[in-house]
Amino acid sequence: MRSSSPRPERRGDDGSAAVEFLTLGVLLLVPLVYLVLTLGALQGAAFAAEGAARQAARALVTAPDDATGRVRAAAAVRVALDDWRIAPDASAVAVSCTPVPADCATARGTVRVAVRVAVALPLLPRALAVDAPATIPVQGSAVQRVSMFQAAR
Repeated sequence: MRSSSPRPERRGDDGSAAVEFLTLGVLLLVPLVYLVLTLGALQGAAFAAEGAARQAARALVTAPDDATGRVRAAAAVRVALDDWRIAPDASAVAVSCTPVPADCATARGTVRVAVRVAVALPLLPRALAVDAPATIPVQGSAVQRVSMFQAAR
């Protein structure tokens, strides 16, 4: 016969829901936080590469001559990458000019600038990077036309 006590019978797993919640919460939260950090670093590098390419191309097409434009473009890339706290040695800049590849200040010419940034994965110990640091390349590019009145300057 059953007893009619107001208390329900106690089982051996009382209180385990909190432990399960904490265990699963930590197991799911840590990868999610790492994913957010990684995506934030990649998005920041994408903004930096795109902005650096755009400003470098603009500096090249507005300069009075090719040499001045290249100096201004290098400074623009350095400033754009510094704004996003990206080391200058983690980037590569490629400039191509048409119709004269050696002179980006040619009237009615086209200047194409590509900036490639290597993004290091956040919180990754150097011991896990066997040959080289684990990086993800991000590239931004921009194209600008030189004014047809460039020769008049």
